[in-house]
Amino acid sequence: SVTNKKPAQASITKVKQFEGSTSFVRRTQWMLEQLRQVNGIDPNRDSPEFDLLFENAFDQWVASTASEKCTFFQVLHHTCQRYLTDKKPEFINCQSKIMGGNSILHSAADSVTSAVQKASQALNERGERLGRAEEKTEELKNSAQQFAETAHKV
Repeated sequence: SVTNKKPAQASITKVKQFEGSTSFVRRTQWMLEQLRQVNGIDPNRDSPEFDLLFENAFDQWVASTASEKCTFFQVLHHTCQRYLTDKKPEFINCQSKIMGGNSILHSAADSVTSAVQKASQALNERGERLGRAEEKTEELKNSAQQFAETAHKV
């Protein structure tokens, strides 16, 4: 569950999926504050391997794909920036796209902002059309009243 109570308690859990199984087994877990270094191993090639250095442990990891590793790094970096006030971990040997620029988190935020702007624009345009329709309706009503009054006099 997620709450907005402080301090936030974030943890990193390593899971393993055994061959032939659809479920995952929890292997180890650390608190986010224990993370000292994220090592992407080689920034010049896409590989699923990476290392995490914790306060009292060094652990080798393998993501399902290089793309999943990239996504994990982006989420981990964002989470560290958001929840750790001091002693943020060092990210080394990581591709530059992970640390900033056009990350998936920024892309998602941009998509939401864009959708809100489009919806707002559509509502404004609809409001303008409704306003014009109301003006036209008022004009027609006045014309009808004038016609009725003229017809009544005849």
